[in-house]
Parts: sequence; C-alpha cells; structure tokens
Amino acid sequence: MSLFPRHQGVLDALKNRGRYRELIARNGYDFASNDYLGLSNAPFMRQAAHDALDRGVGVGAGGSRLLRGNDQEHVLLEQEAAAFFGSERALFLGNGFVANMAIFSTLPQLGDLVLFDSLIHASAHEGMRLGRADTQSFAHNDVAEAKLKIENWRAEGGEGRVWIACEAVYSMDGDKAPVAELYELAHQTDATLIVDEAHATGVFGDSGRGLSHQIANDPNVLCLHTCGKALGVSGALICGASVLIETLINKARGFVFSTAPSPLNAALVRAALNELQVNPDRQNTALAQTARTHDLAKEICGFEGFESQILPIIIGDDKPTMALAAAMQDKGYDIRGVRPPTVPKGTGRLRISITLNTPIDVIERMLHDLNDEMSALGLEAKFNG
Repeated sequence: MSLFPRHQGVLDALKNRGRYRELIARNGYDFASNDYLGLSNAPFMRQAAHDALDRGVGVGAGGSRLLRGNDQEHVLLEQEAAAFFGSERALFLGNGFVANMAIFSTLPQLGDLVLFDSLIHASAHEGMRLGRADTQSFAHNDVAEAKLKIENWRAEGGEGRVWIACEAVYSMDGDKAPVAELYELAHQTDATLIVDEAHATGVFGDSGRGLSHQIANDPNVLCLHTCGKALGVSGALICGASVLIETLINKARGFVFSTAPSPLNAALVRAALNELQVNPDRQNTALAQTARTHDLAKEICGFEGFESQILPIIIGDDKPTMALAAAMQDKGYDIRGVRPPTVPKGTGRLRISITLNTPIDVIERMLHDLNDEMSALGLEAKFNG
C-alpha cells in the first residue's frame, strides 16, 4: 500500500483519463523538440564550447549575479543581445519560465492591469499569480476585445498602467500574434506591450530577431527571447528599457535569489546569436522547409491553415490522441501527444515540430504515415492551424 494514498489516487485518476505523464527518452526522427535551427548539436556550437573552455570560461557561476556570480560572459552576452535585438538593455536568466515569472511578478504594480491573451504560457500565469496587479484575459488574438477591456477597466476607475501580454508565436497552436495591432493599441492607450518571442526567436524577423524587432527600441515594449529553442542552448534574455531591467535586477526574486546561469552557457548563447547574424542561410532554410511542409500537409493529409514551424493536429479526446502518438512513435517518429491542462479541454493534439534536424523527405514520409494511421484508428482532426 502506498505511503501517500492521496497522491497515488491522483496518479491513478490521471491514468484512467489518459492524462498520465511519463518521461520518455528521445528516439526516432525529431518532430518534438524546439531545436528549430538544429543548433543544439551543430558542430560549430561544440567547437564554441571547446574554445570557451580553452580560454578559461567557467562551467559554473558559483553564486548569484549580485554576489560573485556575475561573470564577464554574462555581461558580454547582455550587451550583444541588446544590440542584436534592438533594445536599451538585456538581462540573462536561467530559463524562460523563470524569466516570465520575474516579469509578471515584479514589473506590474499594485493598481496596474495585466491584460493577457487567453492562450499565454503557464509561466506568465505563475508570475501574475505572484504579482499584485489586476489581471484580465482577452480572447485569443482579439485586439478589439483587448481594447474594450482596457476601456471598461478605465471606466470602472482603473488608474494604473496597463501591461498587454502576448506570445509572438503560440507554442501549442503555432499561430502568430497580431503584434503590430497590439503595439498600436498599446500606443493609443499608453500601455506597455510584453511580447514573449520564445518560438519566434531565430525563426522569424530580420536575422531571427523575432516578430517585435521593428518596435523593440520603444521603451514601452518588453521582449523575452528564450535561448533553449531555436538558439539551441538554454536560458532567457529579457530585453527592454533600462529602468525595467534595473527593477528586475533589484526586485525579481527569481533573479536575486538564484545562482547565475553557467558562464559557459552564456558563451554558447553568444555563439548562437553570432550564427544568426553571419549565416542567414540557416534561417532561410528553416523557413523554406516549413513552407514546403505546409504544402505537403495540405496535399497529403488535407491539413491547412498552419502559420509556423509548429503544426497542431487536434484530435480532441485524450486517449485517442495518445494512441495516435504511440502509433507514430512505433514507426520511428518522435511525435508527442499534448493534453489538458497544457491545452484547453477537448483539444488534445499532436504537436508536430519542424526542425532542421529532420530532412524534408522524412517529413513527407511522416505525413503519409500520419494520414494512414489516422485512417486506421478512425480519427479525423477537428481543426488545424
């Protein structure tokens, strides 16, 4: 008998509902990672690691940035990142989840309003939960509703600053935010726009600078660029006005009380950012492969409406979603099923990710096999893209 019957009961219930999660080793062709540009195992990145170690870069920071952990590699990365992404300052943190928690728990103040897209990442929700500002959601990508929510909040006596939050490319739906329209709304209402560029960095924008790169120099725009997806390493860069970065350095508990990221890691992010600038072919190849995949998905499976390198194949119920994922894994494709609460109830899906780790002929074969397996299981995607 379990020493923790309540915990075991929860786990058993998850199994019965088809929502039990397990750690599964990577195996087969990559259709699950966020390594969009194939940098995580690129030879030049391994060489960059060797070079950094040879010049004495440490593998550990030894303390928080505010103690002895502030390494020259951190400083150089932040300077280079600010210049590359076009912001006044940048701050390097351990990962995107911590960075979003830092942003939303620290920057919006008591009396402010955080107005967030309904599909924004769980890390933003955690930050808002820890913060003191009012919070409201607006319907996904619905700028008109966002405007109405601001007007109503002001009419009801809201006097603080409004912070409008979105993702540039949504991690589970793969669609793009109307960044230009949200920026215009922020400008009209004297709000600050927060853009999580996690799944756009490296893939979209001039040299992979993201969808907000043309407005990144505006002090009322704050951008988050994670380093563990297309950049192939780990960590996160918060880019924005100096006063906001200084506030995070002084007040963000996830920064103040955390051991600094490895200086070696910072050196590798520097190498990845340099690659974006000197080798545009990598981004161009990724975009071309994604476009070709969209065409093949329509030709082979009848799927259309995709906007990015993330292809959601929405099945609906949890158990058939996981059965389809297992069938595809058995054929040698590392495709994972995604279920609630990661996605809304009734929208269990395969999240197929297109990366430079997998050649286009394998992608085409995968789509044929996916079409066959869906037919064999009697499944039909509810909607796509």
